[in-house]
Amino acid sequence: MPTFILKDSARENKIFYYRIVIAWILMFLGLLLIVTRLIFLQVAEYEHYDTLSEKNRIKILPIAPTRGLIYDRNGVLLADNRVSYSLEIIPEKIKDIDFIIAKLSKIITIETDDIERFKKQLHKSHNSKGIPLRHRLTEEEMARFSVQRHSFPYINITSNLSRHYPLGATGVHVIGYVGRINKKELKNIDKSEYLGSNYIGKVGIEKYYEKELHGTTGFQHAEINVKGRVVRILERSPPIPGKNLYLNIDITLQKYAESLVAKERAAIVAIEPSSGGVLALVSMPYYDPNLFVNGIDFKTYNELLNSPDRPLINRAIRGQYPPGSTIKPFVGLAGLEYGIRTKHSRTWCRGWFSFKGQKHRYRDWKKSGHGSVNFHQALEQSCDVYFYSLSHDLGIERLHKFMNRFNFGKRTGIDVAGEMSGLMPSKEWKRRVLGKLWYPGETIIAGIGQGFMLATPLQLAVATATLSNRGQFKQPMVVFAMDDAKFNEMNVVPPSNKATITLKNDNYWNTAIGGMKAVVHSRRGTANKIGRKSSYRFAGKTGTAQVIKIKQSESYNARRLAKKFHDHALFVAFAPLKNPRIAIAIIVENGGGGSKTAAPIAKKVLDYYLLQGSSSKDK
Repeated sequence: MPTFILKDSARENKIFYYRIVIAWILMFLGLLLIVTRLIFLQVAEYEHYDTLSEKNRIKILPIAPTRGLIYDRNGVLLADNRVSYSLEIIPEKIKDIDFIIAKLSKIITIETDDIERFKKQLHKSHNSKGIPLRHRLTEEEMARFSVQRHSFPYINITSNLSRHYPLGATGVHVIGYVGRINKKELKNIDKSEYLGSNYIGKVGIEKYYEKELHGTTGFQHAEINVKGRVVRILERSPPIPGKNLYLNIDITLQKYAESLVAKERAAIVAIEPSSGGVLALVSMPYYDPNLFVNGIDFKTYNELLNSPDRPLINRAIRGQYPPGSTIKPFVGLAGLEYGIRTKHSRTWCRGWFSFKGQKHRYRDWKKSGHGSVNFHQALEQSCDVYFYSLSHDLGIERLHKFMNRFNFGKRTGIDVAGEMSGLMPSKEWKRRVLGKLWYPGETIIAGIGQGFMLATPLQLAVATATLSNRGQFKQPMVVFAMDDAKFNEMNVVPPSNKATITLKNDNYWNTAIGGMKAVVHSRRGTANKIGRKSSYRFAGKTGTAQVIKIKQSESYNARRLAKKFHDHALFVAFAPLKNPRIAIAIIVENGGGGSKTAAPIAKKVLDYYLLQGSSSKDK
């Protein structure tokens, strides 16, 4: 029999009713939630989201200040700013950068080096910041891009001032150059001041005076469209340009001095004794600083970095060399000051010096010897034996203390980044650094500027200038003054003060200077050839520094040695003798004798500076 199921209509109606009520409640709660959220967003959080919305439309853009210019003492422009146009990409707005670059390369020329530099910078910079892909676009390239610009959102052509060095390599080691800011520099600078800047001073005065040259960043409120391009400027706070620098450098003298050692590894430093102003600071070989401004290519940089001539090294302030006989005037002064010798004291030179009871001989450059010589004659003929004996009697501690007074073993404080201190050895230094005792023989060779002693060409020039001033030290300064565009005024840069070197008897200065005068003007002087027909009187000292040790049983023969093993040639001088206007130090690496190589070059520099419109009162 069939089974009949009776429906309970009342119960089903009741369930259906409850479901409708629950659905309405859920709909009401959902609506209430939406309305509450809308009220929250529109009322409570209105200001917050209004600000976010405004930020999508309004952006605060930094304005890089104009970098200060650099001039020489005669107003010749050494570092300029030129308008250049760059193609910039905003990485965060582009998904496939490689595709875009390939597409762009069909419109403008993009080299492999450009892509490598861009990708290198991409890893260093924030993706929201525009990164240059190509610098120095031509007018034709800008026109071609402008036609196709609609196809490249978030890619812009920007105009900026790019650093330019109109004289190229001339003076590069003193002027320096700027380059793109790297990660290490980014950690040490005030980021707020470099928001609109990509460049910073790397070496030379560009680095030393970075704060003054850079200026103060400005800002502008700009309205931005959906493609990231500026529609209009709403508000602007202009930047403050950097200060212009005026140098003591005479760029014509600098250029001439560079030409004299163009084929050498050499350094020349010329200083104005009365002020400490650096007239020329030469290091050869040199390089073009313009290569570094927008990023040097890998191949060129490696060639410079790995060159055996080391063109990137500033030999004038970082080259540390045995000063050789150029320090003899100062060693002789130490003997007079400590009462070890008088100007009449004589030493017998037989061509060598040895300690009592020892067979080892410390040889003089003149095998037959100089006979009986006093301080004046020892300087004139550069007698090694006189200074062997004197330095032995002085001892290394007194020699170290006295030489320190002339800045040997210490930085001079010149306003160029990267100066080295050289080395004036002592017992304490050898024990601390090498863990060994000091030997008397080491004092002997220190007395003629060999052994552990090292000096920079700058130190030799400063010491010579101090000697010409009879002890009055003048801080070596490259920058003479800077002008402030904000206040329309020029301010002279004050040098640091240092105590004058005083001796027990002022006549000691005359004795040392008289011996140096004899070096160039006396018949027996080691550099008498350059002084014979000179139209002015001056003082100098030759120096020859050994690069390799020569055994007792051997003699030095340059012809048998490779060029890199030849002696260094040195010369220091100041001129004219009365009221000196220039002090100079020169070193020619592996140049042989100082009298043969360095002295003639130095004389040409002195002539060029003193005889260009000089008057007879200076002679």
